[in-house]
Amino acid sequence: MNVEMLAQLDFFEKEKGISRDVLLGAVHEALVTAAKRALGPARDLRVEINPRSGVIQAWAKLIVAERIISKHDQISVFDARRAGHPEAKVGDEVEVEVTPSGFGRIASQHAKQALTGYIRRAEKEKIYVEYKDRVGEIVSGTVRRFERSDVILDLGKSEAVLTNRERVPTEEYQIGERIRCFLKAIEQTPHGPEIILSRADPAFVLSLFRAEVAELKDGTIEIKAIAREPGFRTKIAVSSRDSKVDPVGACVGLRGQRVKNIVRELNNEKVDIIPWSSDVRSFVSKALDPARLKNFDIDEANRRVRVTTTPDQLPLAVGRRGQNARLASRLTGWEIDIEPEADVNSFEARVDHAVQELASVPGISVDHARVLVNMGFHGVESLLDAEVADLSQNPEIGEAASAILEAARGELIRRQAPPSAPVGPGASPESETQS
Repeated sequence: MNVEMLAQLDFFEKEKGISRDVLLGAVHEALVTAAKRALGPARDLRVEINPRSGVIQAWAKLIVAERIISKHDQISVFDARRAGHPEAKVGDEVEVEVTPSGFGRIASQHAKQALTGYIRRAEKEKIYVEYKDRVGEIVSGTVRRFERSDVILDLGKSEAVLTNRERVPTEEYQIGERIRCFLKAIEQTPHGPEIILSRADPAFVLSLFRAEVAELKDGTIEIKAIAREPGFRTKIAVSSRDSKVDPVGACVGLRGQRVKNIVRELNNEKVDIIPWSSDVRSFVSKALDPARLKNFDIDEANRRVRVTTTPDQLPLAVGRRGQNARLASRLTGWEIDIEPEADVNSFEARVDHAVQELASVPGISVDHARVLVNMGFHGVESLLDAEVADLSQNPEIGEAASAILEAARGELIRRQAPPSAPVGPGASPESETQS
């Protein structure tokens, strides 16, 4: 059994990378515990294990006494001299071997259990030490199994969990599939350290950009803000410390290759890259692209912006299910209210057209025409149902009511009458003959 235990020490030293001395220390603690159980509360008990042969021995420091009162603390002069201390006398402290019979088998069992537990704890501690400084990095793992809606990934020397809340709702994973994730946290639990991964966190997108865009690594370009709805759309705002470097162009890359690589990793999630600006109007306008905006009403105190746009641009500004406006608000840090612009120009054009139509009637002035339109008469036909008394009640028309109605009826008669034959010197011979 001892030889087998030594072989285990060699195996753990090579495979787990744990020092043999550390392992022997753990075994020694287990052997002392086993010896105390076998021998009772022996005085200054210690246990030795030969690192080569595996022989286990227990030793205790006992007081030489003429009369034995406690066998755990005392030894007779005769036994002390027989144990290798020929000059022992009463009152001396001597160290003697107290290894019980069959102790090697019992001790080996305790040692194996302790060694297994120690290795388990050492592995967990090693995992924590290895990954605690890698939080914020992107790691690759293989899907091993599913626990409810969580995904367990094999990272090589350890396992990690992609929890349901950190998954992208539009993604499905298969056992054996290799995926990349953002190392979000490593948490100490009663069962050891737990590595938490994420593909839904906005920081995952940031890490992908930093890995892909060299200008982000060297600090030339900075990502100022990000807003994301995982699986659907992400907006990021970038700025440049170098006026010669276009931040948006650098992130997009030559022929869009950089952003294409990121979109591919995100399974075709849409990514909008906009230039950051300290000017609220400019920043909000870019954040709501591709919509064209008309007016801005900015409330600095409440960090609120009211934006107006034409009715045809409203769906673009709001986005599908309000997504574009929602992400723009998160990106800018301002509450954004989007309203359609009142169709004032179209209404005024209709009013002007109606005024011109009435004013073209002989006998109706432009001023009277405008008053009639304001009263609800938008054409000559609409005046047919009017009464003189109704119109005369308006002080701006007054006594002209009768003349206005007469002019309107005359205009309608002229419009409805067929064209008459020309008469006079300009008449053609045919018309003269007919007459």
